[in-house]
Parts: sequence; structure tokens; C-alpha cells
Amino acid sequence: MKRVINFMGIRHAAFAVTVLLTLVSLGSLAVKGLNFGLDFTGGALIELNYEQPADLAKVRGQLAEAGYGDALVQHFGATTDVVVRLQGDDPQLGNRLAADLDKVSAEQFSVKRVEFVGPAVGEELRDQGGLGMLLALGGILIYVAFRFQWKFGFGAIVSLIHDVIVTLGVFSFFQIPFDLTVLAAVLALIGYSLNDTIVVFDRIREYLKLYPKRDLKENVNNAINSTLSRTINTSGTTLVTLLAIFFFGGETIRGFIFALTVGVIVGTVATIFIATPVAYDLMAKRAKIDKE
Repeated sequence: MKRVINFMGIRHAAFAVTVLLTLVSLGSLAVKGLNFGLDFTGGALIELNYEQPADLAKVRGQLAEAGYGDALVQHFGATTDVVVRLQGDDPQLGNRLAADLDKVSAEQFSVKRVEFVGPAVGEELRDQGGLGMLLALGGILIYVAFRFQWKFGFGAIVSLIHDVIVTLGVFSFFQIPFDLTVLAAVLALIGYSLNDTIVVFDRIREYLKLYPKRDLKENVNNAINSTLSRTINTSGTTLVTLLAIFFFGGETIRGFIFALTVGVIVGTVATIFIATPVAYDLMAKRAKIDKE
């Protein structure tokens, strides 16, 4: 006989852990805040092309010597391509940095592009991104409520809010740069987490119809266990792919991939220990009221 894990039996302990993680994340966001990238704060982006593979440590040293010690230096695709990011509100900052770097650099390079994002534009992007996230959560709540019941919709939204807060908390705690690509990853993980939650909710609804006289806790536990292998396989293969891209895909997309990796792990756990328990408690409370 196949062993059934009693997930609902440990839901209170698991929920306490998730609440603690959420509070720690909120605390970090309140104290440290997010390390916003140039997309949100404004500044210059300069792409350089070297004749020989560039030594990033040497480039950073040369920039520090030229007075740009705060610049962020990364490879951009090939080892001969370097992208430099620097916060500031001067539209000529990128051109001035390239000229100053040319004075102290012994290596030959050419400037492929110089871009500038003003602080006002960055603030607008930040506000629009936050609004987009709220609209996505609102649309999900309406969709799940209509497809299932409001109890399932509420559980899904609580879970998704937890996923977003914890993911942002990780970026805040470690002060990892947060730019538009990371915001896109956060929006993507909302959809990914919802997909996993919908699969479990579908199975719960199916079991409630097939076995209406069976205990609610048994139906919910059986539903989670019957989808557990699918959840592990899907999340596992996704993580393997994300880790491969993280280590071999280059520095420019690592923030995006890291956000997705954290989101997949947190979202998978939240489906089992937040979304489903919240829906279960609401259904159990309703069933108790009906009996009375």
C-alpha cells in the first residue's frame, strides 16, 4: 500500500516557518531595502569592445584610478565585450567615463554604445513595475475564484504574495542588484507558482467529487500526494535548467535566473504548505458551520 504523507497534519508548523521567513524578508526590505539597478535609479551604461579578452579586475582597477570606483563591470557575451554601469544624473556621464578610462588604460578598446537612463524615467519604471505586479495578483485572484471557489483563490493569493515577498527579501538581504530583468523574473514566477497550485487544486476538487463522504483532510492529503511526483519532477528539471544557465549563461542574465531559481523553490514549497492549507482550513471551517 502506497504511503500517504500527512501534509495537513504538519501544516501549522510549516505555516509558522513560512510566516517567520516572510517577517524576516519584510524586515530586510524595511531596513536594507532593494539594491535598485540603473533601470530604476538612473545612470549610464557603457558597452566596450576590447581587442583582447578583457581582465575585469584590471578594468575595475583602472576605473577606480580614473575616479569611478563605484562602477559595476561585467562581461557582456564574449570575453572581449565589457559592460560598465554607473549611477548618476549627468547625461554625459557615459561619454566622460569612456574618455577617462581611455587615458589610464593600456589596452585598446572601442565604445560600442552609451546609454543613459534619467532618474525620473527610472522612478516611473519602478512604479509601473509595482503596479504591474499588483494587477497580476488581482487578475489571478479573480481567475482562481471563478474557476474554483473563493477559498481556493484566497489560498493561492496568500501563497503568491509570500513567494514574492520572500524572493524580494533574498535580494534585499544579500543586496543583489534589482533591475528590470529581475522584475520580469518575479512576474514570471507568479505564473509558474500559480500553475503548480492549480494542478493541486484541480486534484483536490476531483477527489471531493469522487469521494464526497471521505474525510476532508484525507481527500486533501491524497490529492497532494498524488501530484507530488509531478511537482518534484517539474520543479527538479526546471531547477537543473536554471542552474545550467546561471553558471554558463553569462553575468548579464544571472539576476534574472537567480530570481527564478529562488522563486521555483519557494513557490513549490508554498503550494503545499501555504496555498493548500489555507484553502483546507477555510473549507473545514465552512463544513463545521454547515454541520451546526
